[in-house]
Amino acid sequence: QLQFVESGGGLVQPGGSLRLSCAVSGYSLDYYSIGWFRQAPGKEREGVSLISSRSGSTNYADSVRGRFTISRDNAKNTVYLQMNSLKPEDTAVYYCAPAVRVGVPWPGFGSWGQGTQVTVSS
Repeated sequence: QLQFVESGGGLVQPGGSLRLSCAVSGYSLDYYSIGWFRQAPGKEREGVSLISSRSGSTNYADSVRGRFTISRDNAKNTVYLQMNSLKPEDTAVYYCAPAVRVGVPWPGFGSWGQGTQVTVSS
């Protein structure tokens, strides 16, 4: 059964760091690219980052480039998002999903996890 479980969120002060994890089951990272998405209250879901399946190349939204780093461990079937220099505008629920490119989940994908809440506040 296809399942995505996000974890690692929390409350952090501006300028702080968090590392999110996305544990994937029923789906191999060897064959599919994975993206991180986020949704803030009252806003649409937006793409944050993506890591490709074959080359491991990465891409980022302009708003997080230089601060966030996506990585993966295929042996653990887990994707990570290291978030540094966090800002209040990074506050959102973060999700992972198979993706075509940053911000674009695979067509028809509907098995979203519960997400993990990231709150950046002093």
